[in-house]
Amino acid sequence: MKYLKLNDGNQIPAIGFGTYKATEEEGIEAVKTALRNGYRLIDGAAKYENEVAVGKAIKESGIPREEIFVTTKVWRENLGYENTKKAFEDSLQKLNLDDVDLYLIHWPANAKNFENWQEINAETWRAMEDLQKEGKIKSIGVSNFWVEHVEALMKTAKVKPAINQIEFHPGYWQPEVTEFCQKHGIVVEAWSPLARGKVFENEALKKIAENHGKSVSQISLRWIVQHGVVPIPKSTTEERILDNISIFDFELNSDEMKTMNELPEMGFSGELPNIWPDRIPQE
Repeated sequence: MKYLKLNDGNQIPAIGFGTYKATEEEGIEAVKTALRNGYRLIDGAAKYENEVAVGKAIKESGIPREEIFVTTKVWRENLGYENTKKAFEDSLQKLNLDDVDLYLIHWPANAKNFENWQEINAETWRAMEDLQKEGKIKSIGVSNFWVEHVEALMKTAKVKPAINQIEFHPGYWQPEVTEFCQKHGIVVEAWSPLARGKVFENEALKKIAENHGKSVSQISLRWIVQHGVVPIPKSTTEERILDNISIFDFELNSDEMKTMNELPEMGFSGELPNIWPDRIPQE
């Protein structure tokens, strides 16, 4: 497993395993299969409502806890200082762990749902900084933050976010946010890295995959890695789980990267941090 260094001195695996929509038994088996096949970053969230299953899988895997990078997130309806501290303790109890490696603000407060959105994000962050001081969280970060949200947060933050996890995949990769984060030493993670399966329908991607003797998912994930971003694919089948992690033995050339950078929009979730609680229509 390759690793990226975070701005707080910790390291994060270069690819992770997502647990969104992983049900109880299926989720346990999927996480155990991922760990057995070399994954060391497990990405979860309170909103996924499967932290108990993720915790069980980690315990049952036989992999030493210190080798596994565990992420969970505070949901946007639990923002604020006291709410965040309580939400974190709930997550820790469900995971049955003494600490987590990374805790994220799942979605930022914004002007549409909080008049004092900057203060809400700042107080949430202050709680996370305190939990980090207590040794319960190793690294703290954000998710789905645009530049404006990060800039506002940094006005009062004592600790710079180590991570910003955003929607990032061929057909929708938010270069402005990515460039800003990387310029400021914030590692970007990619959720929905396979564009909700839309990558498998794209002819340009099929051609590039064929050129390398790789699958479409492998070249899509490789493209993300070559952007310096950490992809978090998810699957419940061992064949695909193994396929998704086997991306470090080849490289896309500059023309292939350019082609993939310029693909038309596809697989976009429709979820934007400044529009919630409303939502733009699905494609």
